[in-house]
Formats: sequence, structure tokens, C-alpha cells
Amino acid sequence: MNDLDRDLGGAARAHRAVITALHDLTDDQARQPSRLPGWTVGHVATHIARNADGHIRMLEAALRGEIAPMYPGGREQRTHDIEAGSGRPAHELVADVSATTAALEAAWVAMTSEAWSGRGEIITGEVVMTDLVFVRWREVSVHHTDLGIGYTWADWDADYVRLDLLRMSMLWASRKPMGMTDLPPQALAVPPNHRVAWLLGRAEIDGLGPAGIMN
Repeated sequence: MNDLDRDLGGAARAHRAVITALHDLTDDQARQPSRLPGWTVGHVATHIARNADGHIRMLEAALRGEIAPMYPGGREQRTHDIEAGSGRPAHELVADVSATTAALEAAWVAMTSEAWSGRGEIITGEVVMTDLVFVRWREVSVHHTDLGIGYTWADWDADYVRLDLLRMSMLWASRKPMGMTDLPPQALAVPPNHRVAWLLGRAEIDGLGPAGIMN
């Protein structure tokens, strides 16, 4: 299995897991605070859906040989769209996540080899289409946890944890002084899921401050 097929499979599993978790969401639950400060469950669910729309926009542009931004209006559009959709009834939130994830998976199927080598513009800069799939895998896995409806970082897919631990550890090292390449001993002493959650700003580790690499 090549890396792209691996990531496509992982992202699809993450889609199924979050849709299953949202299936019986009630209106009261949708209004409850999520694990993200200032966001309700409805905000997180809306973000998962709008994120899928952004991926589709970039993929379709790549098929045309173009580079498109994930959010044409930048961070302001991202914030506006999430806020605008956050207060919808639970059944609308669930339908939105289901429909947009299905549309994204259909967009993956439509991609050609040439289009997969294209690029798109996410908030942090340009990304190759093949790497975009892992970005979505991470996005859905982490925000599934952020919903705060029974799924935690301890439940993350083992393949996802293994891959993102390598990526995030390298990113952490790249922001440290030359020669400081190993994570702190306290981080190395906790299980991989916990380590990734700390690197992503979703968990604390005794004796350590925040990893400081996620905005």
C-alpha cells in the first residue's frame, strides 16, 4: 500500500467514526460547550463540514491545473462560516457533516495522478494534494476529540498516531535550538497518543508547559 492509499483509508475511517458519533446528536448536545474554548459542539461539527468544502475546492482546482485557496476569504471567512452554521438544529449539523464528507470522498475518487501532484493553499501556506489527505485525517481525528461527546485522544487510530507523532516531533524539533532534536524526557515517558495530544495542544504532561507549536 502506498502512502496516498494509506492516508485515504485512514481519513475515510475517521469520517465514518465521527459520523457514527454524531448520529444521535440532540439539539441540547449541539448547544453544549465543546472541548475548544468558545466553541459549542455545533461549532466543531460545522468546522468539520466547512473544512471538507475547502478541501473539495482545492481538489477540483487541481483537476483543472489551478491552485485554489481553501478559504477564499481567509481566516475571516473561516470564522464567519463556522459561526453562521453553529446554531443549526442537530439533524442539520449531522446531515451537513455526512453530505460534505461523502462529497469529499467522491472528489478523491475523481482525482488523476497529475492532479494529485498539484497544490492548494491552506491557512498556513501551500500544500501538495497528496499531503492534503493526511491533513484531513488529522483534522477529523482531532476535532472528533474536540466535540467532547465521548471520544478522546486515547481512542485515536494507531496508524494516525504513529504517523503524526513523527510529523509533529519533527516540527517541534525544527523550532528548537540547533542540536535539540529529542522531545523532553517527560514527553517520551507518556504513551504515544498522549504525546501526540500534547504536541497538538490537546493534553498536558506533568512537568511540561505547552508544546507551543500549534496556533
